[in-house]
Amino acid sequence: MTEFKDTDLTIIGAGPVGMFAAFYAGLHELDVTVIESLESVGGQVANLYPQKTILDIAGYVNTTGAEIIKELDKQMRQFPQDLYLDTTVIDVQPNGTEFDITTDKGAFHTKSVIVATGKGAFEPRRLPEAVENGLEGQGIHYFLNDVEDFRDHRVLVAGGGDSAVDMSTLLDTVAAEVHLTHRRDKFRAMEHAVSELQKSRVAIETPYNIETVEKAEDGSLNVTLAKVREDEKKVLNVDDLMVNYGFTSENKIVAGWTVQPEVERQKFTVSQEMETTVPGLFAVGDVAEYPGKAELIATGFGEVPTAVNSIIKRIYPDRQGPVHSSGLVIENGEIKR
Repeated sequence: MTEFKDTDLTIIGAGPVGMFAAFYAGLHELDVTVIESLESVGGQVANLYPQKTILDIAGYVNTTGAEIIKELDKQMRQFPQDLYLDTTVIDVQPNGTEFDITTDKGAFHTKSVIVATGKGAFEPRRLPEAVENGLEGQGIHYFLNDVEDFRDHRVLVAGGGDSAVDMSTLLDTVAAEVHLTHRRDKFRAMEHAVSELQKSRVAIETPYNIETVEKAEDGSLNVTLAKVREDEKKVLNVDDLMVNYGFTSENKIVAGWTVQPEVERQKFTVSQEMETTVPGLFAVGDVAEYPGKAELIATGFGEVPTAVNSIIKRIYPDRQGPVHSSGLVIENGEIKR
């Protein structure tokens, strides 16, 4: 069993927001433990769209998911924290005003908890089995891990949201040709992304549904598109079909916990201080719910200082108020005042 030590703050989830929370808590000299169920940090950003261009983080003209995670990891590791990967939280039990946490690798005590698990477990929305025809991994893809895998290929992207549009323009930089199909004439993506799409070489195929996918003798795919509410059909011969219909997610993290904070739409209801209905248990990022919430990485980053400073006030009431980072210098992972 893993030997855990008692800690000031336990952060459950090491996606972008959880990583920033670990850094920010370290900046304020809290003893931090981070628990992540996956084998690496980065969460959905690292696993689902590492090469997707991200435009809505302050200070970056544009960046990618992989670059953001790399920088967050470097930032987080300026301070020591106990990071446990491939570790699942089984139970969170109240112990007075603090908590006992049980994982599949050991148990320990913590003064406070921040949940930063995002939307929980995620699975891509796949084509119907009859349409997919057993071709996942044989030309049909649901994840874009390395854009270079598609260099000089003919690619059809299916989907109408931000990820599908961004993926199409990204693939256009390396692929021989790119088609984008969607069941509606209009895309749900941000206006800027659609403008970039329209300026690219991507051939837009709308409004069509994918009717069949068949393997050709040369290993390519024949994809039959059926026009919505019409009899018209067309067949595209491509090397790859990239399906981006979004992801289904289900946050079952609290199902077996002793503590049961109030949940709305599978998210924790939080106060202005990012505290759930269980005192001492906080939530940030996509797992937190309040009126007007915008589900962006940038929003989660902004929620972290509120949660951490609320925790400091709770567990160390004699400390001074929030410290401004402009007044601090970090050398070799230590704060120089």
